[in-house]
Amino acid sequence: MSPSFSASASERAQVTRDLSPFFGPRSIAIIGAGERATSSGGAVLQNLRIAGFTGTIIPVNPKGGEMFGLTARRSLKELNHPADLAVVVIRPDLILDAVREAAETGHRHLVILPGGFAEAGEAGRARDRELRGLIAQHGLTVAGPNCAGIIHLTRRTRFAATFLRDMPPGPNKRGSCAFISQSGALAEEAIAAAHVQAIPLGSVVSVGNAVQLGVTDYLDFLGDDPETSVVLLYIESIDDDALFGRVARRVAASKPVVALIGGRTAPGAGAAAAHTGAPARDDAAMDRLCAESGVLRVESLRRLLIAAKGFGAFPQGLGKRVLILSNSGGPGVLCTDRAAEEGLELPPPPAAMAAALRAALPGEASVANPLDLLADAREDRFGLTLQAAVREGRGAFDSILGIHVVPFMVEAGPVIARLAELAAQVPIPFMHSMMGTLTHKSEWFAAMEKAGVPMFNDVETMAECAGLLARYPALREKARSRRE
Repeated sequence: MSPSFSASASERAQVTRDLSPFFGPRSIAIIGAGERATSSGGAVLQNLRIAGFTGTIIPVNPKGGEMFGLTARRSLKELNHPADLAVVVIRPDLILDAVREAAETGHRHLVILPGGFAEAGEAGRARDRELRGLIAQHGLTVAGPNCAGIIHLTRRTRFAATFLRDMPPGPNKRGSCAFISQSGALAEEAIAAAHVQAIPLGSVVSVGNAVQLGVTDYLDFLGDDPETSVVLLYIESIDDDALFGRVARRVAASKPVVALIGGRTAPGAGAAAAHTGAPARDDAAMDRLCAESGVLRVESLRRLLIAAKGFGAFPQGLGKRVLILSNSGGPGVLCTDRAAEEGLELPPPPAAMAAALRAALPGEASVANPLDLLADAREDRFGLTLQAAVREGRGAFDSILGIHVVPFMVEAGPVIARLAELAAQVPIPFMHSMMGTLTHKSEWFAAMEKAGVPMFNDVETMAECAGLLARYPALREKARSRRE
């Protein structure tokens, strides 16, 4: 699943294509459909059903017959009307004939999943040239080839033309994350991580060779999608910096765009060239392009996923002033160090808040920032501290980072129940981390996530998340000021 032998800048002078047939088709023809789960055609057919696609599914296979209760057509010529989208999952040497038949029967939007084109030697490059000629001759719009497909799960649309093994979890009440990737393997990893980390990933695009549609095209479309609240990118090459910059600025002016760029070191650039044919890029120039475009650049897949989790809960980011609310000194110190390294600020509690807490907390508690409620803090102490932060601390902080270490003498369940109950009253972003032996971890995390509080396994990751989110407001304002 190698990406990005992309069209030249002259072929993509501007982004004007309507990509709605690739994300919400009413009918889809699968050229090469089958019932065998281990075949690409079988995987696509089954994934459409698993995703809950409600449109018309048309299996196309020369053998005809029936597949999962659907009548298979022997060719596209048997259709009375062209499908909105045709997905091609047949041998590379048969693909060009299938594209010709699609063009002759009025099909204009195609996803080509198999490889065997520009990445496959001279024979593949010849096939690539012929495909480009057919696209130009018939006015086709083509995604791929050599890609893992497209998934788009929203409140209104359930679509998945892919052979990836799993579906992402889909949106939450605040929106949906989209991941546009020049690596199919990283797309699959993002789906797996989304389930583990409660990331509201709804859209996944594997760009592939990008014979026509590239990262910028998909960014342009998903940037306008009202249900997409953040766009994540994995990039190894950009064909047209100016075009990407214009599109990214427009999107980043209203929603976060977070980019992981592969090949930032000399050895990595060599690996990227072998993977995608990407030309060597000056990493400092890529930094400037991202900064000028309002794109939040991250240095690792780990941080890309951390940002996805945070923006999935708080799409507009957050300010730099954080309150750390902890029941343990050491984790509070580590969280403070990480927060400071991320550029966050830890203002002291306002006088009224400090007075209220000193009157209510044990004398040994630390009324500062970070707050230390002591290890034996139960639901009453956590609750009154959070309420004081909301009531007397209003206006002093932009977010609250909670730390909950579970000692043997305290039942964590009532603490979680109280925090989840109070979460709706917190007017600023509230994140929480739990450490120690967590006997009912999945239950506790689920209760807090349901209440709108992102949960973390460790305090440093939580502080990283806050730091990433705090970088977006300045990027957003820069993008708005530089829009053309």
